[in-house]
Amino acid sequence: MSDERYVKTYSVSWDQLQRECRQLAAELSRLRRWNRLIAVARGGLVPAALMAQELQIKLVDTVCISCYTLKSQGDLTVLKRPDLEGVDENCLIIDDLVDTGKTAQVVREMFPQAYFATVYAKPEGRPLVDKFVTEVSQNTWIIFPWEPSHSPIL
Repeated sequence: MSDERYVKTYSVSWDQLQRECRQLAAELSRLRRWNRLIAVARGGLVPAALMAQELQIKLVDTVCISCYTLKSQGDLTVLKRPDLEGVDENCLIIDDLVDTGKTAQVVREMFPQAYFATVYAKPEGRPLVDKFVTEVSQNTWIIFPWEPSHSPIL
């Protein structure tokens, strides 16, 4: 099985992810004091847990959007959205990755005042986030440490 969109893989270790989340947290801590964090589930759950710890954010919620399969990015379905009360410019949205930007666009529309940060960004989705740490090429499949070690280009 191969997906023509991906010609490379990029494996992320637990140590690397933790270093990059700490770097992102340091950059975000210089901007303001965050009072709420919304993780984009499922990919953003691990980075969000690390960010909440680093930034001492106690109020953590999730927005659950389904779109990815191993082979393709399909239709977006919002499975769960948090209460919108208290979502303002001091609310931080965290995801592991912005790829094509389809998920980020839906999240932006739900929470227009919130600040959106990802650990990784690809060129197509990069304009939709406020901050990211590492950019990877659009044709790269990122293998996160919590995922099986397979990719669509094998």
